[in-house]
Amino acid sequence: MMNGLDSNGENSTGTKTTFPGFATAAIHAGQDPEQWASHAVTPLICMSTTFKQSAPGELKAGFEYSRGGNPTRKALEECIAAIDGGKYGLAFGSGLAATTAICQMLKTGDSLVCMDDLYGGTNRFFNRILINGGVKIKMVDACNMALVEAAIDSSTKMIWIETPTNPTLKLVDIEAICNVAHRHDIIVVVDNTFASSYFQRPLDFGADIVLHSATKYANGHSDVVMGLISMKRDDLRDRLHFLQYASGGIPSPFDCFLVNRGLKTLHVRMRQHEKNAFAVATALEANPRVTRVTYPGLKSHPQHELAKKQMRGFSGMVTFRIKGELAQAQDFFKYIKVFTLAESLGGFESLAELPAIMTHASVPPEQRKELGIDDTLIRLSVGIEDAEDLVNDLTQALEKAVPASML
Repeated sequence: MMNGLDSNGENSTGTKTTFPGFATAAIHAGQDPEQWASHAVTPLICMSTTFKQSAPGELKAGFEYSRGGNPTRKALEECIAAIDGGKYGLAFGSGLAATTAICQMLKTGDSLVCMDDLYGGTNRFFNRILINGGVKIKMVDACNMALVEAAIDSSTKMIWIETPTNPTLKLVDIEAICNVAHRHDIIVVVDNTFASSYFQRPLDFGADIVLHSATKYANGHSDVVMGLISMKRDDLRDRLHFLQYASGGIPSPFDCFLVNRGLKTLHVRMRQHEKNAFAVATALEANPRVTRVTYPGLKSHPQHELAKKQMRGFSGMVTFRIKGELAQAQDFFKYIKVFTLAESLGGFESLAELPAIMTHASVPPEQRKELGIDDTLIRLSVGIEDAEDLVNDLTQALEKAVPASML
């Protein structure tokens, strides 16, 4: 067995990597052919913007206008709720549209405590837009529970975390965060994009809302921009469904069809992402042209035990630091052939990027320095190509970018 999953669906640590019935739920939840007049097995793309009413104000099938609800979107929302272990799901036009809707539950004077290591777009939204509405933003290292507790006061209404974080792959103890937050009646939001529904279910650890940039692993084909959220609480669903309807940040029926289709193979794709990521991370760790590799599945990861506790597998994101400076990092991107220099992640193809200049360029330089997002930090989204080809590609690019004289 190579590092990754064996034939029994377990990773090299022995941690189970699936949830009971995950594949069945991903393929069948929200997909009952009986809901379509044609009994189509594959959910239809319902492009209608409006729906006939049996009498004024009386809806024949629960739909009146597609901003408020659409049959294709409903199928997707039921599916994401099922595989997240939730009760309700909602789809939005992008991950940031979902983020905006969630944050619209806050009001002037409220404070939001969040992880300091966040996706650059979330950081930008919090500190350049949300803050203008009078919401106080407190960014802390949420890996340190003492810092989280110290940031909480009577105005704190929401705690927002990513785990693993983007791009440094730190882990936050979801259960510990939720235990503290719920003592103060604070909503906990977990951005689960890097782990996916297959490898981590924050709702099981007490999270109130789970967010996915469905653009990434959920869709898996780099051809849709979308956000998905799931939850168990009726009150949160009611508030967020109203915001989805009233603010209008919805996805198209065709995009919902594509993501719904992508979820059907999520479990298969994530297994291969993890296998390949193990192979890549192990090879990089042994490469003299690399100074540090970060991957939750490696025993060298400082929070490897937490990863085994709250994740059912370690996903496909790997970061490493190339020996040298910016010049060596830039040269590395000139020489990669199988990996593509591009932003985003989670598609079937392997991508590589330089966060300091690309995805996290909007993060203030002093904050990037504090987080360790420097010019030598390279982020890989390891795809599902042949692992040997990926390792060979990285090896040859490193050999060309970092001359022997620097070793």
